[in-house]
Amino acid sequence: MTKDIKLAKPAAMPKKKKIASLDRRKARSGWIFVLPFILGFLIIYLPMVWESITISFTQVTTLTAQGETGYATEFVGFTNYKTALFSYKGGQGNQTFIQILVTGLGQMAFDVPAILIFSLFMAVMLNQKMAGRAAFRAIFFLPVILSTGIMQGIAAADITSEEMEGGIDDGSGRPEGEGEEDQLVSSMDLQMLFANMKVGAGMVEYIAEILNNIYDIVNRSGVQMLIFLAALQSISPAIYEACRIDGATSWETFWKITFPMISPMILVNGVYTIVDSFTTESNQIMSYISDAYSAAQGGSEVSTAMSWIYFIIVILIVAVIAGILSASVFYSRKND
Repeated sequence: MTKDIKLAKPAAMPKKKKIASLDRRKARSGWIFVLPFILGFLIIYLPMVWESITISFTQVTTLTAQGETGYATEFVGFTNYKTALFSYKGGQGNQTFIQILVTGLGQMAFDVPAILIFSLFMAVMLNQKMAGRAAFRAIFFLPVILSTGIMQGIAAADITSEEMEGGIDDGSGRPEGEGEEDQLVSSMDLQMLFANMKVGAGMVEYIAEILNNIYDIVNRSGVQMLIFLAALQSISPAIYEACRIDGATSWETFWKITFPMISPMILVNGVYTIVDSFTTESNQIMSYISDAYSAAQGGSEVSTAMSWIYFIIVILIVAVIAGILSASVFYSRKND
């Protein structure tokens, strides 16, 4: 007789627990970090955004009945947007919204490159080994602290009092007695300086404008300078040592090593500076929209439409600039 021999089944191997990769753990930590902002946006800001969009497409009418005040809304389509673009006039000189937009965009095109160049230059200088380096870094970041909160209000009050004491406006855009002779540097001075250097008149005027606005540029360069400084300190000293051994000059090292390595931070600072320029209190467009809202005695559908036009323009400009800068950004990746 033959007996059936039953072979014992091998014990099941325990399943290995999958360990999340470093990139996934970093992504998870990032989502946890921004979760409070996401929840706050969905719960608090999103209803406000929707209400603002609704107001921009409606006509709000105040109703009073039996001592109580209410509001009635009527959908008017893009009427408010057409009025904002082609009909409404306000601000100094009774300007249209399109005129103030062109002026504001031109000022932004001037401010952003000047702030980025100055902040990068100062970051490179402050990254050098020298006595009192920490003190110099604190001094250059001090305007960022002073330009917030109560100090900003005091500065604004001082500027207002100076404008009130400045005299009569002669229609040239500046008070009486304030002209070319009161500027720090004029284009004529720089033309004489660069007469033999074949520098174009446009470049001379741009440099003169930068020098005359150096105070505002320094005030708005503190955050960008710190970001550039952190990027510079993250570059391995071994790379610079290899460049010196190969005989590379400081100029070649900057353009071949330093500039590509900090290019991601140039993108970050570029986007940050654009957004900061568009939302600062000294921005002409923001002041124009605020005045339009105040003129409506409690609220204006037209000023809300202006805000959304302005918002769309800002988003488009940020997207275009980010797309252009992203094409030349260098990301160093370690081999897995």
